Amino acid sequence: MGRPVHFEIHATDPERLIRFYSELLGWSFTKWAGPMEYWVIATGPDTEPGINGGLVAKRGSAPLEGQAVNAFVCTVAVASLDSSLAALGPAGGHLALPKMGVPGVGWLAYVKDPDGNILGLLQADPAAA
Repeated sequence: MGRPVHFEIHATDPERLIRFYSELLGWSFTKWAGPMEYWVIATGPDTEPGINGGLVAKRGSAPLEGQAVNAFVCTVAVASLDSSLAALGPAGGHLALPKMGVPGVGWLAYVKDPDGNILGLLQADPAAA
């Protein structure tokens, strides 16, 4: 069973959204040391229910097929990204952004459900590149 493990906010102006979510919800942001412009979001103490997320600088200007995601995206842990992507079409969905490596984290793809809602699928793999 896949559970949400992460969400992402895609931002045209990351600093503006960092201020917004910090002031509105009290979230804290830490710049990631990885190879892309990315901030890790802590939404509350680890002792309370909930998930943490990330904020990423939006790539592109519009949510076109195969381009930038323009959304507040939840990501679900899957055992096998390849198996999940193979089941996507028969389930009525389609690929939004293809499989990509997130260094030190795993393999990620964005898919769309039958209504066009975007969902991240993440297979943990610290060796992903």
